[in-house]
Formats: sequence, structure tokens, C-alpha cells
Amino acid sequence: MGSSRTNHIFKLKYLVLGRPEENAVDQVVRRTLVKALYSSPFSLVIGAVTTVTAASAAAWVSQLPGLWLAAAVLAIIAAVRIVASLGLSPDDEDNSVTTLELTYEIGAFSFALALGTTAAFTILVDAVSQVQVLMVANALGYGVGVSARNAGRPIIAIGQLTFSCIPIAVASFWTMQIAYAALGLTIFLLITAQSVITRRIFSELRDSIASANANALLATKMEIQAHTDVVTNLANRAGLNQALARAMENFTEESKLALIWIDLDRFKEVNDLLGHPVGDKVLKGVAQRLQDVTPDGSTVARFGGDEFIVLCPIDGLKHAELIASEIHCEIMCPMRIDGELLEIRASLGVALLPDDTEDAEQLMQRADLALYHAKVGGRAQTCFYEPSMSRDLVRRREIEAELRTAIQRDELSIFFQPIVDLETGKIKTFEALVRWFHPDKGELRPDEFIPVAEETGVIVTLGNWITVQAARIAASWPDDVTVAVNLSPLQIRAPGAALGIKNALREAGLPAHRLELEVTESLFIEDNHATAAFIEELSEMGVRFALDDFGTGYSSLSYINSFPFSKIKVDRSFVSGSQAGQKSDAIIQAVAKMGNTLGMDIVAEGLETADQVSAVRAAGCNLGQGYHFSRAVPDYLAAMLLSQERGDDRQRASA
Repeated sequence: MGSSRTNHIFKLKYLVLGRPEENAVDQVVRRTLVKALYSSPFSLVIGAVTTVTAASAAAWVSQLPGLWLAAAVLAIIAAVRIVASLGLSPDDEDNSVTTLELTYEIGAFSFALALGTTAAFTILVDAVSQVQVLMVANALGYGVGVSARNAGRPIIAIGQLTFSCIPIAVASFWTMQIAYAALGLTIFLLITAQSVITRRIFSELRDSIASANANALLATKMEIQAHTDVVTNLANRAGLNQALARAMENFTEESKLALIWIDLDRFKEVNDLLGHPVGDKVLKGVAQRLQDVTPDGSTVARFGGDEFIVLCPIDGLKHAELIASEIHCEIMCPMRIDGELLEIRASLGVALLPDDTEDAEQLMQRADLALYHAKVGGRAQTCFYEPSMSRDLVRRREIEAELRTAIQRDELSIFFQPIVDLETGKIKTFEALVRWFHPDKGELRPDEFIPVAEETGVIVTLGNWITVQAARIAASWPDDVTVAVNLSPLQIRAPGAALGIKNALREAGLPAHRLELEVTESLFIEDNHATAAFIEELSEMGVRFALDDFGTGYSSLSYINSFPFSKIKVDRSFVSGSQAGQKSDAIIQAVAKMGNTLGMDIVAEGLETADQVSAVRAAGCNLGQGYHFSRAVPDYLAAMLLSQERGDDRQRASA
């Protein structure tokens, strides 16, 4: 009961005096409105000059000593208020809202009371009418005007109105004259009406400020969300752009920045094998590690997917190398997620400002270019930008544009290299290899344009074109000779990849069993599901598959066990490379024995001498390919080789 009564009294105080129960919003509103009291000290000067002048004029006309004293008191109070207003800054956090408000209240109430008392004095001493009118009008006008100006703090506004008007009302009733009594009554009604108006103005002001504050908080929250990555709580791409723009604005001649672009190697495997929840935890872990290791003043952002960017101030190249090294080591430390110990690998590309460029956009491009070279160079390493990288980029773009044109203008040709039966010496298969004879630059090597085609996606168009051409030419060969075509992982993942192969066979009239598609082991690591569907669909119609460059990548017997390979091609490095020798011979024997047991053909690549042919044949390989038999030749020479071989067979048969 006591608590309810207390709350009721407090709410009544809120209605009468305007001092609300303060929550977080009230505190913001209160400080804003108190600041408004100090926002225009010029209005205090005008009010002081007006009232002091009126009091002085009244004293001069009436020659009453009391009015001279009142004018002096008003002047002193006004001067103190102006000094206090100028000395207390509402923007200074050391000045509390309570201090600001109390200081203003003391000055405002003192001045209003002094002014009201002065006006009441003129009535009580029955000064000349013009003096009474001057002071009463001045006091009432001040009270009404200031109640509107200070409506943001109702207790001050209504207090000033009350102190400036009540003494006049009391004095009016004291005279016991009807006219003065009417004036006193009018003043009470004025105070009541003006208080209601003041409260209404305050309510609207409070609601407006609260709404504006809520909108500002919401806008700030939305801006933060718009610049923050949901998974890692790092800056996102927009946040990075904002930080980069801010860094460029504050950049001086002494400043240096490093932009480190980080790509997690084979992160897709984490998502595919362990699930996206685990992948998100890995991203959060990497984000935390980056925040821990980067220097103060850095911006760490998740650029998208499995890519992160660190923008940090540096002292120079050595400092940048140290930071990049620490980041690399930190990321590559094993990470325990849900009981699993995961090893994360990362590639880093670094560009420096102003060493590499003075433009923010170019800084991003050059860090990205350095990252590309880090990944092409074998991943899990750090590359700093060098001018030669830009020249290589220009060269690749030039090759890309010219390659697209070359496909349209039929500047490309298909050459065929025979794969020979090591026992009989007969050609069993021709591998289709693309050749580009540029009208101005001459012949361009495949290792120049094939990587560019794979990077840019042109390999899909190029690969389909090679398959169509190879199938069309192979259709004219004897039925026991097959054609092998290399497939890029991008070509297999392209929409309708299997349909493209089927159309090529149908248009050429080539039976499916006469087409061999050669794939590398990297295909299975990056996208097992799509590859399995592709191989299964074409195998069912008779297309055969060969595992190319076996032994150079992530060689795994699971691939051979899972997919219907009919042929394994042992990489040339085991046959004629710098590592060829006793160990490589043992590897070839092991692969050949496995292949023979599974009923698979084993092709030895890179055969250049008769001794090598004898060695791989003794090791168990039944097919061979290399310069010892023939280089890749145009289609008409391939036909001549077959014709010559068949002619020799007929001659031996006749003999």
C-alpha cells in the first residue's frame, strides 16, 4: 500500500513538475533538452537587458530607492547567469546533466522571483500607473515567453512562470481592490493554462527526440549489420571498402599499408565431408586467429566464401613479411572442432601501399594477383606482388581474347599421338591433342594457352570443340582403333557436360566404345558427386575412361576402386623424367601388377628410347606412348600411319 502511494505521488510530481522516471530513453532525452537550455546564451542576454532596462526606467520615473535596488539585483543575477551559461559547456562529459540543470534552475528561479517581486512591489507601494504597467507587463511577458522557450524542461519552465507571476497575484489580492483581484485571478488562470501548454510541448518534444534517438540507433544497428559478416562478425566486403576508403583519407607521406589476401586451400572439402556447421566453426576460428595476430589499427574482413583480407599499417616491407608469416603460421596450426583435429592450409597474396600502387582499387587487384600466383605455385604459401605479375596478367588476357577468336575462326587444329601395343607394335589408340597456329605469333604451346583456358572458363568451349573434332576424324578409322580425349574438371562440371559428349558421338557416328575420356586425379578431390554422375551416365552407354598422369597427384586406390577405369596412364616422370630409376621402376611394376589383376590396360607415357620400351614392357605395361613411336601428327598423317600399318599386315598375311 505504501509503495503504491509513493508511486502515485511520484507520478503526480511527474505531471506537475515534469521530472519523469528516468529510463535509458529518458536519460538521452533529458540530456538533449538540458543542452537546449544552454544552446542560445544570446537569448539570456536579450532577456536580461530587457528586464534590467525596464526596472531602471521604472526606478527613474518613480524615484523609488527600492526599484533602484531591484534593478541592481536583476543586473547581478543576469550577469551571473550569463557567465555560468558561457562557462558550463553541455558538450563536456565532465559536466553532468544534474549539475547543468541545477545551475540553470538556481539562476532561472532567482531571476524570475526577483522580477516578479519587483512588479509586485510597484503594486504594493502604489507606484504611478505607468510604472506598474511597465513592470507587471514585463514580468508576465517574461513568464509566458520563458515557459515556451524552456518547455523542454517543464520544471524550469513552470517554475519560472510561477515565480515571476505569483508575487504579482499575491500583491493584487493584498490591495483588496476589485480590479487588482481580477488581475490576480487572471494570473492564476494564466499559470494553469500555460502549464498545460508547456506540458504538451514537452510531451511532443520528448516523443520526437525519443523517436529520433530510436531511429538513429536502428540506423546505426542496420549500418553495422550491413558492414558485418554474419558468420564471423568481421567486417564484410562493404565494411572492408569503408575501412579502405577511411585509410586512404587519412593516408600521409609517412604512412604505409599492407593488404593481405588470404584464401583457405580446399576449404570446400571441409564443408562437403564434415558439413557446413563445422565449416562455419572453422571460419570463426580463423577469424579469431586473424584478430589475435594482426597489429592494432588493422581491419580484418571476410571477403566472401573462404577468403579473408587483412588491411594493416606497417613500417615497411620487412614488417609486412613478418605479419604475413605470423598470419600464415597461425592459420596453419591444427584446429580442434567438435573433437576433430583439422589442419587448415592457406595461400596468401600481399600488396603494399605506396610501394606497389597508390590507388586503393589497384591495391586490391594486385593483392589478388599475388594470391593467384601463390595458388598456382602450389598453394599453402605467401606471394608478394611483383610487376611481372601484371605483365603475366596482360598476357593471359590477351591469350584469352585471341583464343576465343581462334575457336571462331578455326585457327586451332587437332593432332593425334599414337598409343601402341608394346607386344605387337600396333596402334591401339590415338590421343587427341590441340594445336594453335597463330597467324602472327606462330605456333603457341599448349602449356601457354590451356591453363589460361581453364582459368577463364574457355576450356569448356574448347574441350567440347576438341571432342567433336576428334570423334568426327576417328569415325573414319578402322573399328578397332579408339580415340582418347582429355577432359578438364571445368568441362565435366559444366551444365549438360554428358549431353555434349553424347551429341559429339551422335554427330560423328562414332560408337561410344571407341571413345576414351582421360581425366586426372584432381577431378575427384574437388567434386566427387558431379564426377561420379558424369562417369556413370557415359559408362552405361559404353564410353571408356582412363586415369591420366597417375602417380603425380593425390594418388589413391579408392579412385580406381570406385570408378570404372579401363586404363591407367603412368606419368612420364617415372619413365623418362629426372626421377626415373630403380625406385620408379618398382612403382611402375606395382601399378602394372595391380592393373593386370584388375583387367586394366597400363600405358607408359614419355617413351623416348628402345631401352625405355623394354624396361616398361618388362615391368608389366602393355601399352606405350612417346616420341619413340611418333610425335603428335595431323589427322591425315594419323590416317597414313594406320593405312601403312594395315598394308604391312596384309603383305605379311599374303607372304
